[in-house]
Amino acid sequence: MEFTQEKIDLIERIIRSDRKFANNEDLYDDFFNETCKRSLNIVKTITSDATLEAYLKKIATTSILNVLKDSGRLRRTKDGYIPTKELSIDQARNESVTNSNVYANTKIIYEPVDIKDTPEDTLLKKEILQHVINSLEKINNENPDKKYLQIFKLRYDNGMTQKEIAQDLDLSQSEVSKRLFKLMEKIKQAFN
Repeated sequence: MEFTQEKIDLIERIIRSDRKFANNEDLYDDFFNETCKRSLNIVKTITSDATLEAYLKKIATTSILNVLKDSGRLRRTKDGYIPTKELSIDQARNESVTNSNVYANTKIIYEPVDIKDTPEDTLLKKEILQHVINSLEKINNENPDKKYLQIFKLRYDNGMTQKEIAQDLDLSQSEVSKRLFKLMEKIKQAFN
């Protein structure tokens, strides 16, 4: 292969920074070889360093996934790829394990817990929402011909698309898009 030391160092840095590299350091040579094999043509043709690095990141990620799958350390599930030693709580609960040492090598995944907002969080959200409403009404009163409030309600309260709003208000879709963008900019300014 015809890689300069600079490109070899770049590939090595990309592989080592990939999140799947952790706990799989022993497969580094396989990751490196697979990445080099897949990127040989790209390294020869791309001259921009930023573009080359972006392509190499994609290639390295794919190479690492393939090596991990081939080595049996990764399996595909409906939610994506997970390490073969990782179990969800339900899987761990359903497995009948008599030897307690088996759990030492098993990583258990906990489902996220929905923590309710504190009273302070709720109050803060209400204050922010009230500020948005006040700003929206003020902007609409300053520009009644733009129908900002009506467009906002149709888009965010009724869930209509820009095309549907355009038909409803007899405007072009691009005009609805411009007004929504302008409205969001004005609301952002009201917060500053």
